[in-house]
Amino acid sequence: MNSSDLLHFLKTRSSVRSYSAEPLEPEDIEYILACASTAPSAGNRESWDVVLVTDEDLRMDLALAAFEQQQIQDAPAIFVVCANYVRSMSHYGERGILYALEDATIACTYMMLAAHARGLHSCWTGAFSDDDIREILGLPQHVRPVALLSVGRGTPPLEPMERMPVNEHLHRETW
Repeated sequence: MNSSDLLHFLKTRSSVRSYSAEPLEPEDIEYILACASTAPSAGNRESWDVVLVTDEDLRMDLALAAFEQQQIQDAPAIFVVCANYVRSMSHYGERGILYALEDATIACTYMMLAAHARGLHSCWTGAFSDDDIREILGLPQHVRPVALLSVGRGTPPLEPMERMPVNEHLHRETW
């Protein structure tokens, strides 16, 4: 893949909130997780975990915890990406909390791009009640949900979202 291919690939990915009920193939799930496992992480601690939710009732519970966002209920698979503080804090102390959050976010990004590479659609959802997600999934206290990644075959938007010019993000040398 050359650099223009990569930019085209990234520009053609979009957040999709409307899905068919068709389940993911096991190979798709394996591919998405295999890609996530290649994500860089602080000190190679890989301080992230995923809870894969395909059960319809659990997806409905997750959707309620995500302030009734319909894509969470409708997508055939939800990858609940979590930061595992113990893995990073055991090495980095308090700073490990930040590193675990970063590790989980990078892994989730890789999962989103892996889904796109498989011709699937996804939507990163960050608006949810941590406590409700923790209770629904039985997460231990040292694990924090960071993102609910809905994945499936969906209907992408007809037009790409307009983006800010890169110059508006860039500061050279100092702010």
